[in-house]
Amino acid sequence: MIDLSLDAARTIVAKALATAREHGLKPMAVVVYDARGALKCVEVEDGTSLRRAEIACGKANGALALGLGTRALHARAEAQPYFIAAVSHVAGPAALVPVPGGVLVRSAEGRLLGAVGISGDTSDNDEICAVAGIEAAGLKAETGA
Repeated sequence: MIDLSLDAARTIVAKALATAREHGLKPMAVVVYDARGALKCVEVEDGTSLRRAEIACGKANGALALGLGTRALHARAEAQPYFIAAVSHVAGPAALVPVPGGVLVRSAEGRLLGAVGISGDTSDNDEICAVAGIEAAGLKAETGA
């Protein structure tokens, strides 16, 4: 079984942050979890606003917990707000942030390897950076679109 390596996690974070800088985005917090939910890598840029890392964790955790990129969780929150509220209650505070920027990481064969959570700019821009990082590591990104 091939797990998400530390090198891959570092590549994801580095490319996500480089993409944010290339686009002139606000300072970012990036977290990478493996498929079991263990933290593999985290970086928070200078100047991020308070709690960005926790928000990034909530995006990644939410994606892993429900097996969906957080773009899909956002749509589900709009369609079924009571369900998302219930899951948030069960998952605990800051464990589910249902807006884009939480992206599942899959192998070329489609096996779940982990999730990336990014927070700092708009949710759409956060997601763009996550996808760039995942693809730079040679992996597949699943946003929930």
